[in-house]
Amino acid sequence: MATTKRQPGRAGSSGLPRRSARSLARAEAPDDPAVEDADASDQAGVEATAAVEHALLQRFEPFLERLRATMLSPWDGLLRRLTLERLHPARHGDLGDWLEVLESLSDHGLPPPHASRPILDQPCVGVAAEPALSAEASAHLSGALQQLHPWRKGPFCLHGIEIDAEWRSDWKWARLADAIAPLAGRRVLDVGCGNGYYGFRALGAGADWVLGIDPTLRFVLQFLALEQVIGTERLAVFPLADDDLPSLCGLASGGIDTLFSMGVLYHRRDPIQHLTRLRDCLRPGGELVLETLVIDRPGGEPVPRETLVPTGRYAQMRNVHAIPSIATLGDWIKTAGYRDLQLVDLSCTSIQEQRSTSWMRFHSLAEFLDPDNPSLTIEGHPAPVRALLLARRPS
Repeated sequence: MATTKRQPGRAGSSGLPRRSARSLARAEAPDDPAVEDADASDQAGVEATAAVEHALLQRFEPFLERLRATMLSPWDGLLRRLTLERLHPARHGDLGDWLEVLESLSDHGLPPPHASRPILDQPCVGVAAEPALSAEASAHLSGALQQLHPWRKGPFCLHGIEIDAEWRSDWKWARLADAIAPLAGRRVLDVGCGNGYYGFRALGAGADWVLGIDPTLRFVLQFLALEQVIGTERLAVFPLADDDLPSLCGLASGGIDTLFSMGVLYHRRDPIQHLTRLRDCLRPGGELVLETLVIDRPGGEPVPRETLVPTGRYAQMRNVHAIPSIATLGDWIKTAGYRDLQLVDLSCTSIQEQRSTSWMRFHSLAEFLDPDNPSLTIEGHPAPVRALLLARRPS
């Protein structure tokens, strides 16, 4: 006859899980003040966590309210659940400090968004108010925002404080602004959006709302700080990645008019899968705005169907899996089910566009290029060239 071996310490004689040490102590000494104090402390911790979660979700609520009024309302529950899971202190050791930065922004006389003038249609995105901030309030705001260093995308101008980010993201916006379909009234999804710079610019160009996703928690917190100061209520950056798109778009698809994927494709192991996921979120006729590394050179002969697969790093970036020629990239886009492919821009990335600043104090592109031959990376690969392309989901 078969026998079952009981795992020591895992279950009692009844086969049910053993009670915790604290529950045993409570049973054996129900009136012990130390046990009661510990229980009260645990309950207080649970209540405090619930309060933090509620306050965190409230920051997204104005945007989610707008989302619930659209065909993408089924996304609401999943966005809430994933946001709470990923903005949990256990996910990042600095998250508690970053949340304190957000709380501190309401101190020291910072004017509320409704008393300020948002600036979303200029290279330096931001907000201004009259009268200007006091010297004390300005110093506090600058110091708080510096605690969210490094700032990769920008620039931002907040009440006279300029966040000079690593990337001149306004240069990229200038390359695409006149080429893409007009954004007036459009619903936009920005995948790998960082702190939301392009989302703010899309609102400035007339977009109805913009949903950004980025898995880097620091960038999500940067967005929350920016939104707390600027107060658009029509842009949100959620702590998601493109791996979450099938779950979202499986609930409801076709509600996105314009989709940005800027600087993401070369980080994906399966680029066609990434492009397909984006397509499934677009409405029929919706537009993909894609910016990515390529091996073609501006002014040079077209490169045949080739792909650079770096071993190790590329320009000191990890996880650069494939850099195609434009011809190969076009094949990928067509395979993923798009049409009307258009190359809008092909530009070498310069050390003026990507550089170290007081808001990004680590090494940047200048240190990632061969000092004797800046047409090569420090690893010996061709220096970064980025292509900007447009394509549409078939109607």
